Amino acid sequence: MTPRRPGPRMLIALAAAGVLVLGVGAWALGAVLPPDSAPVRAALTARPAPAASPSAIPISTPTAPAFDKRANSIDDPSSIWVVVNKSRPLNPQTYVPADLVQPPVANIHDQPVRHVVSDALAAMFAAAKSGAGLSLTLQSGYRSYDMQVNDYNGDVAAHGRAYADSDTARPGHSEHQTGLAVDISAASGRCSLDACFGQTPEGQWLAANAWRFGFLLRYPQGKEAVTGFTYEPWHFRYVGIPLSTELHDTGVTTLEEFFGVPGGETYSG
Repeated sequence: MTPRRPGPRMLIALAAAGVLVLGVGAWALGAVLPPDSAPVRAALTARPAPAASPSAIPISTPTAPAFDKRANSIDDPSSIWVVVNKSRPLNPQTYVPADLVQPPVANIHDQPVRHVVSDALAAMFAAAKSGAGLSLTLQSGYRSYDMQVNDYNGDVAAHGRAYADSDTARPGHSEHQTGLAVDISAASGRCSLDACFGQTPEGQWLAANAWRFGFLLRYPQGKEAVTGFTYEPWHFRYVGIPLSTELHDTGVTTLEEFFGVPGGETYSG
């Protein structure tokens, strides 16, 4: 049986839709319609739309979520983000941490720290030893309100109130009372509690690496007007790895600037 050729109406519909039927093609169109007719020209010139090249397809790159500055309290004295300075005393001022422990590191004055600080401190001291051959010692950890009274009054008696206020926190305003602050020295004792500690291998290692363990160099050089205290390259504050990493990555060096809270060199009361 001879196949039936498609009629004009069918060919017009196929041509208008841009469909070229194999086996019928241009010959069939030409056999039924004039070669220069619109349907024939449409069928002969119709081309499928080019596929989009991979490079032309937009790719959405996921962005990291913004750091949540409200994840922890900066007012609660038990929070690892609490901001304590001359404008922001502890509340209550006689606060005592509930989870103080003795850290498993060389500890000159046998002062405890918060449990979370103990683990981070041990890891940091071990890394300094294994990675750089440096031996570190804990000079000071938690100091109670009463201990801070003695330290502050002793500094006032020895150097006057103006000097003491730049060097030693008043009772109720000390980070050491939170159990989150530590003073660190070289095991050799070189430049202990002195600005020259920042130039020692131990001080330089801590400045470059403490953030990896959740610590912040709390009183950096040149930020006295912000923190209220002179440069202390031995004083590190535990804030946790998420915050210490964010501070490191953004280049912000003080808690006051990061959280937008007051600090300054003058006590609030």
